[in-house]
Amino acid sequence: MSTFTANALAVRDPWSLVPSLGNLDAYISAVNRLPMLTAQEESSLARRLRDQGDVQAAGQLVLSHLRLVVSVSRQYLGYGLPQGDLIQEGNVGLMKAVKRFDPEQGVRLVSYALHWIKAEIHEYILKNWRMVKVATTKAQRKLFFNLRSMKQGMKAEAEEGDTHRSTLTPAEVNRMARELNVKPEEVIEMETRLSGGDVALEPQGDDEDEAFAPIAYLADDRDEPTRHIEARQRDWMAGDGIAHALEALDARSRRIVEERWLKVNDDASGGMTLHELAAEYGVSAERIRQIEVAAMKKMRKAIEAAV
Repeated sequence: MSTFTANALAVRDPWSLVPSLGNLDAYISAVNRLPMLTAQEESSLARRLRDQGDVQAAGQLVLSHLRLVVSVSRQYLGYGLPQGDLIQEGNVGLMKAVKRFDPEQGVRLVSYALHWIKAEIHEYILKNWRMVKVATTKAQRKLFFNLRSMKQGMKAEAEEGDTHRSTLTPAEVNRMARELNVKPEEVIEMETRLSGGDVALEPQGDDEDEAFAPIAYLADDRDEPTRHIEARQRDWMAGDGIAHALEALDARSRRIVEERWLKVNDDASGGMTLHELAAEYGVSAERIRQIEVAAMKKMRKAIEAAV
């Protein structure tokens, strides 16, 4: 039995390497102590996994490459995400690579797994770095993960007096767009989004001056249940509700209400005035107003009873 096999079999569960308190430094130290596989051992284990479905062989392949995931995760610490999470996602990519690895292709697992590890970490960063997705196409993803390094390289090439410049010049934007096969506008937009900070939706302290957080004015209550109920009631009252209430009135009261509140002439002058109705019915304008008030109260009661 090889040295690796003897050591690896002693660790059947990769997560047992992590101390009970989840100390990341201890985990990294542990995986760096695991021995590497020789090309012959790697091929033998890969064939056992492919031909026999040997899960133990798969575990040994994964264990021997955990240090690779740790190394790759360090390249993405600038995005502000926990290294432990990056390592966890990278380990998922490593396991996918081990499952698909073909030892007959003449390529070492370390080279093959690199793509899968980075792919999983990239996907995790794009989903979690910002709540709003920043890259949806293949070209935009390439821009997202290369903009910072290219920007640093261009600053290093610049004259000493320009090294403190934080934004890209038009020439640099165009050069970056050409090299990454994107539009200059996309380079500018991505740089703006990468350089912008996150804003907490909710207040972060007890200070009343800071209590007015975005959650106060970004909340959308259009789908709130009571809003829907109120909207349906308004729609009913504007149509069937008013018709139902008018049916509770006598002919004179109904006509007065319709002329005073519901009738709109083509010339936008509205219905008849109190004095016009008073002249038609041979009563005073005050009497028409009293009939109107009584009719409105009766309509209100009819609507309340229907609701």
